[in-house]
Amino acid sequence: RQPFLIDPITEQFTQETGIKVNVIYAKKGIAEKLQREGKYSPADLVLTSDFNRLLEITDKGLTQAVKSETLEQNIPAQFRDDKSQWFALTTRARVIYASKDRIENAQALSYEDLASDEFKGKVCVRSGKHPYNISLLASMIAHDGEAETKAWLMKLKSNLARKPQGNDRGQVKAIKEGVCDVSLGNSYYYGKMLTDEAQKPWAEAVNIIFPNQQNRGAHINISGVAMAKYAPNKENALALMEFLSSEKAQSLYASLNMEYPVNTKVEPSELVKSWGEYTADSLPLTTVVKYQSAAYKLLDEVKFDL
Repeated sequence: RQPFLIDPITEQFTQETGIKVNVIYAKKGIAEKLQREGKYSPADLVLTSDFNRLLEITDKGLTQAVKSETLEQNIPAQFRDDKSQWFALTTRARVIYASKDRIENAQALSYEDLASDEFKGKVCVRSGKHPYNISLLASMIAHDGEAETKAWLMKLKSNLARKPQGNDRGQVKAIKEGVCDVSLGNSYYYGKMLTDEAQKPWAEAVNIIFPNQQNRGAHINISGVAMAKYAPNKENALALMEFLSSEKAQSLYASLNMEYPVNTKVEPSELVKSWGEYTADSLPLTTVVKYQSAAYKLLDEVKFDL
């Protein structure tokens, strides 16, 4: 996770407990670093910006189970590992961004609609193999099976306005510029764009749509935390994990990054609340996990990114 988000939270933790927190920030390579260091690793906790990275370190045996009544009370079962290896700290929806000028009745859109003839040549997406899209695709396989999801993926590819590229905000910029009419993106990017003077016109050109409100609900991804396998300061690390799930820290997450708090006692920020309430897919992430490899396989079979 990024310093602007984590530093204020760890500073508050230190003020309250006297425990100093040392943080290493890295966009990639954390799993490899933990593997290389082995039992001599100084790492106590790993915080990740998405579920796939949590899954990576768990699958590689780099985490340990944590038992805590506080964590179990603060974090719903849907958003923690059934073996207590990882815990979500925030949630975000995988939304559809739709042009305000060119798309009517957008509020009723579903993920499946993006593969309809109505959107031929009108869809922009980042790489299908980005973790955010892998997670969405895995959830669709869980709901609909591989055959139906593959058919959807092929139709979606035929509806693309351009080759998959860029990031989530880049797709909204493309809508503003008329390259496409709809895109997929994480919900918190809408808030980030609205509070960035250079990107505000992009956000103002689209509506944020929570898909599948007539059936299973919008797909949810998470950021989260896990305790490192050889954590040398387990007691302090657990104290920080519990603090991260507390109402105080969860409020900071909500205000600083426009994500949804995982602690149900904490309200989203006023800006996020202004987007309206929505129904979330209740499929547990531990179920979604089982279809990750199938999602990669389907993307290769349809050559989605090519």
